[in-house]
Amino acid sequence: MAPNKLPRWTIAAPIVGWLLLGGALFGWGGVYLVFVALGLVGSVLAAVHHAEVVAHRVGEPYGTLVLAVAVTVIEVALIVSLMLAGGPSTAALARDTVFAAVMIILTGMVGLCMLAGGLRHGEQRFRLHGASGALVTLAAIAVLTMVLPNYTDTTPGPYYSASQLAFIALVTLVLYGTFVLVQTVRHRDYFLPKATDGAVDEEVHADPPTTKAAWLSFVLLLVCLVAVVLLAKYLSGPMEIALKGMRAPPALLGIIIAAVVLMPESLAALRAARANRLQTSLNLALGSALASIGLTIPTVAVLSLASGWTLALGLDAKATVLLVLSLFLTTISLGTGRTTILQGVVHLVLFAVYLFTTIVP
Repeated sequence: MAPNKLPRWTIAAPIVGWLLLGGALFGWGGVYLVFVALGLVGSVLAAVHHAEVVAHRVGEPYGTLVLAVAVTVIEVALIVSLMLAGGPSTAALARDTVFAAVMIILTGMVGLCMLAGGLRHGEQRFRLHGASGALVTLAAIAVLTMVLPNYTDTTPGPYYSASQLAFIALVTLVLYGTFVLVQTVRHRDYFLPKATDGAVDEEVHADPPTTKAAWLSFVLLLVCLVAVVLLAKYLSGPMEIALKGMRAPPALLGIIIAAVVLMPESLAALRAARANRLQTSLNLALGSALASIGLTIPTVAVLSLASGWTLALGLDAKATVLLVLSLFLTTISLGTGRTTILQGVVHLVLFAVYLFTTIVP
């Protein structure tokens, strides 16, 4: 495809989304909600595609920030829309969504990439320094935001006090910002695949899009993001009612949100692993996890402090065990710079355990 051409579906998706929003003004329900949900998914996919086009044009380190901010806007929009619709009963939605994103990435996405790559190429290699840096940052942020709240004394329960929440939000931003600086500026070579001769190989990328295509993608990105916010707000009520009708656990809603947001990057990571580019897969996966937790928690924390919402962040005992086990297994799996199908199967089994124990707690 020429660098100044955009796939037609990425232009059609936000248009269809806005048309579906127009139909929602007439109060249509029933089967129409299915089309609205499909419109939401299409708008999310298109938004991430346009963010990637803009990121490719502006280059690093700004490209990484464009992708992270775009995905975070989508995630926060879904969380805030559902929290506004659900009221106090959704106090734990942000925690459930971020926890789901971390589990989906560390066990599902990483496991599937290692399994798919191992089946096709046997053993795959990657740069150990980059993976270690991402994991140490992710572990620190995950524990500070989702485990420590259970053990503070100022506010009982899985909550931070206002001052604690503000401080943890700031610390999270510092950690994520430092990681972005290391990944894109100071030690960028840690995250680039090795060439066969041991030198850094930045892979062969397509020509960057033209300025015209980048600006068009930027405008379409804004259109997609607004459509995502409005579609999510429209679906929030029916989705809440449907889950209650099925007597589904509240955490299932967080899994749905995280799965929708992570869908495009998951597919990209899987394609890279099958092409024997596990380094790219891990950059996408671990980078997504860090962006999800490193930007979503501070954003939701600021909204909570400004609006007076109660924000439950601490995980229960079962979820804490699964989080710690996932971080431990990922650290071991990525501790040698080589992976096979064994690590992939172990991660996917843990992912299945997470899903099963969420539905059958």
